Amino acid sequence: MPLQNQIIEILNGTLQAKQEISAETALLGTIPEFDSMAVITIITALEDRFGFTVDDDEIDASVFETVGSLVAFVERKLA
Repeated sequence: MPLQNQIIEILNGTLQAKQEISAETALLGTIPEFDSMAVITIITALEDRFGFTVDDDEIDASVFETVGSLVAFVERKLA
């Protein structure tokens, strides 16, 4: 399964949002379910799924701006 699809699967499972999530979906400020607890849950799911660790100083709003920015972040972590 492509990386983007895996991340969308994690987002859908975590957020259980009422809207469809795609690569172009804005996250912060547009999905009510996307709160600080969701961020922590998503980070943990990404760490578990892909086997990397996210340090506190790596997380800022730009990572969670869109699905695409989150995918780019994971790609950097996997490189």
